[in-house]
Amino acid sequence: MSDAADRGVGGAPPRPISLVRADGAYLVDDRGRRYLDIGATHGAGSLGAANPEVARALADQARDLIYLGTGYSNPVRTAFVERLLGLLPPSFGRVFLSNSGTEAVEAGIKFARSSTGRPKVVAAMRGFHGRTLGALSATWRPELRAPFEPLVPGFVHVPFNDPAALEAAVDETTALVLLEPVQGEGGVHVATPEYLRAARAVTEARGALLAFDEVQTGIARTGRLFAFQRSGVVPDLLLLAKSLAGGVPIGATVTTDEVARRFRGSHHSTFGGNPLACAAGLAALDFTVRERLAERAERLGAVAFDRLRALPPDRVREVRGLGLLLGIELRERVLPVLAELESRGFLAISAGATVLRLLPPLTVPEAAWADALSAVVEVVSRGG
Repeated sequence: MSDAADRGVGGAPPRPISLVRADGAYLVDDRGRRYLDIGATHGAGSLGAANPEVARALADQARDLIYLGTGYSNPVRTAFVERLLGLLPPSFGRVFLSNSGTEAVEAGIKFARSSTGRPKVVAAMRGFHGRTLGALSATWRPELRAPFEPLVPGFVHVPFNDPAALEAAVDETTALVLLEPVQGEGGVHVATPEYLRAARAVTEARGALLAFDEVQTGIARTGRLFAFQRSGVVPDLLLLAKSLAGGVPIGATVTTDEVARRFRGSHHSTFGGNPLACAAGLAALDFTVRERLAERAERLGAVAFDRLRALPPDRVREVRGLGLLLGIELRERVLPVLAELESRGFLAISAGATVLRLLPPLTVPEAAWADALSAVVEVVSRGG
């Protein structure tokens, strides 16, 4: 364990292994042991944690221009934004680039409040949107919020997948309804198409905006390039990060032209849209589309659901998810299961105290994925 890890502030305690490089879907520690990433990169490593095409794009760009402020045009930024918009419905016309998912959410909240002139934000229970004050105010989990209260006022939380509760909460003061198509941190709960359609209907009826937080689900993770495509519901704002640039820090708040036209005030990011991140993003999008990773996630997710049917109901309450975002809700705490999987060479993560979350790279070899699923079934079946 490194001294740098020991001196961190505020985060989770580091695991007692030091990972130094990536080899495809594998992470390698300082002793040369290989671990299959089935969640360790939190979805940001969708192309592997050291994708060669992303690395080459970074190196090429670094020789030309590492940093440029947003006050000047840059061809790689323009190309990245145009590539991203080209993958989205034509109603989206503007992109604000930042450095993380929580920044993408913060920008979305500001854009919604400014463009509507309204204060209220409606979000869902169990939802997670980030840890800065605005994004944390939209996040429901009390244990994350309590140490930093009072938070930003004007946020209301309603039960997830409950159209009636959502309709009751949205009124003439509501600027934004902020939802995740799949609640990743909240336990891998999938929004029903009916719920998302209800959200679209009530926001249009009341003059509010609808935002989908696809920080974790975006860029092929759920079997579509964007999870909202499964329901056919198109939001007014789309919030992206994590795998958008192949693991390089980036955030994107995508809006309609109408939202941008009505925006008053200013919002800025010194490093947002920097050439390095945009070069990585362009390479990552090209790789994702060319390799048909959305279709691959759909297929390997189906393999997983089929294999996980072998899990005994006396140990597992439910298996949930879409594509290669999977949650296994246990009838016991998940930490022993994570530890046992790690000892076998598989790095997974939790989604709450009792949910095992699987987020492998979308490039995971099929044989390695089959081995991981066999290990999960064995460890869960007998207990961590």
